Amino acid sequence: MKNLVDWLAGHWIDALGWGGSALLVYSLIQQRVLRFRTLNLVAGGVLIAFNAIVGVWPMVALNAVTSAINLWFIARLRRQRHDAASFEVIEVGPDDQYLRHVLETHAADIREHQPTFAGRVLPGQEAFVVAKGDETVGVVVIERDGDIALVRLDYVTPRYRDFTPGEFVWRRSDLLRRRGYKHVMTSPEIVAPYYDRIGFRPNGRGFVLDLDDPQPDAAATQRSSVA
Repeated sequence: MKNLVDWLAGHWIDALGWGGSALLVYSLIQQRVLRFRTLNLVAGGVLIAFNAIVGVWPMVALNAVTSAINLWFIARLRRQRHDAASFEVIEVGPDDQYLRHVLETHAADIREHQPTFAGRVLPGQEAFVVAKGDETVGVVVIERDGDIALVRLDYVTPRYRDFTPGEFVWRRSDLLRRRGYKHVMTSPEIVAPYYDRIGFRPNGRGFVLDLDDPQPDAAATQRSSVA
């Protein structure tokens, strides 16, 4: 340990440059768009410091510009995380060919995060695709149990994993209310659930949302303003 400390004391500038470069490369292999921008911004800050110390001013300028671009994208992405205008909820039939394509393409990832999902939409279940522009960012599948919508799948593609697009199905609760639903209940098998952040209440190992309660929209709006 002492040898490492001694080496860093004499080579900390080199360590700073190599560390910034390694973080920059690592950011480029991230699938999640917000994580990529954040790591890239941190790497840019480290490289600005390194190049300023060694006096390579063209690289300082380059990293300053890329950091400013990253800051702009991060601010926009964080505003869109809870902005219903940024996402579109599209109802699709259980036999929809594009839905089948999405489920098959992401089958391994779906099994990892929601292992109890059957891999397809079963008879009697309802499916919704959440889109951003021409990109599919998530799929939600529900099943009726009286006036309760049981969540059978709430999947987000890796690129948008820092977002919660499924919330727009719940926040646009007219989609469910006009079908006679009064509550939404999640599966306890969903890995890393986010529901407590958008107005659901704990119910054993799962979560429940009361569709007649206006609080979820207000809560989500308040959280988006401070996120």
